[in-house]
Amino acid sequence: MSDDEKSGFIAKVIGPKKRWRAYKARIKLLPESRRTAVEAIERYLMHFVPADGNSNASMFEDLADLFEQAAADGTPIREIVGDDPVEFADAFAQNYSEGGYVPTRAKKQLTEALTRAAEAEDAAGGTA
Repeated sequence: MSDDEKSGFIAKVIGPKKRWRAYKARIKLLPESRRTAVEAIERYLMHFVPADGNSNASMFEDLADLFEQAAADGTPIREIVGDDPVEFADAFAQNYSEGGYVPTRAKKQLTEALTRAAEAEDAAGGTA
């Protein structure tokens, strides 16, 4: 694969680098439990094939918006993602692309990561 093909593929997966970096900077500002939740959802969403880089960049920016607003409002993680984080992530991704195959292992990892994030938030007494 040539460098042009690689950069095209990467841009298709994460969108323009400038938007990706801005998204990652926003995520770093979230409380730890919410950052853990967003990063778990992000890893899961990487299994979906985007229609285009801008669509995918919008998806991650909207994910950051959702968790930033929830943190500001004090909304618990479980109220955002519900009892089934895989169902949440699948529904979220369908708004942006046709979706793709997600391995069972990735679904399990997402569920476990969100459980840990919600438990850490509960242990910290709310919006940790």
